[in-house]
Amino acid sequence: MGTMNKDVAHIRSATSVADARRSTREFLKGLERPAIAAESADTVVLVVSELVTNALLHGGGTCTLELTAQPDSIEVAVYDPSPQVPHMRTPDLNDGTGGFGWPMVNRLARATAVTRRAAGGKTVSAHLAR
Repeated sequence: MGTMNKDVAHIRSATSVADARRSTREFLKGLERPAIAAESADTVVLVVSELVTNALLHGGGTCTLELTAQPDSIEVAVYDPSPQVPHMRTPDLNDGTGGFGWPMVNRLARATAVTRRAAGGKTVSAHLAR
């Protein structure tokens, strides 16, 4: 088992999301027994990208990414200072305002959760197959 924390900032910086993806790949490569399959690793990176992007855009411009490896799963947890929780909505096919990400995360993950933090903000987490 292992854990990694990554602080992410700069609301409009694509490099922050890219850094989160890169850190996630490094974390996953470091896992040994059992190693993670390539397809599962791609899914984890996609979910990290989506949750970090949403936290930066809608959660106050900063967030912390935490990855935890269990023998049969990977937990992706993203902390941000906003109390606003993600919600399902009809994707916008015409104006490009989004709506695809949270449903996608829910389809890819074994389970998702949103937990309000006593100190403010929230944690959005997804449990994915290893």
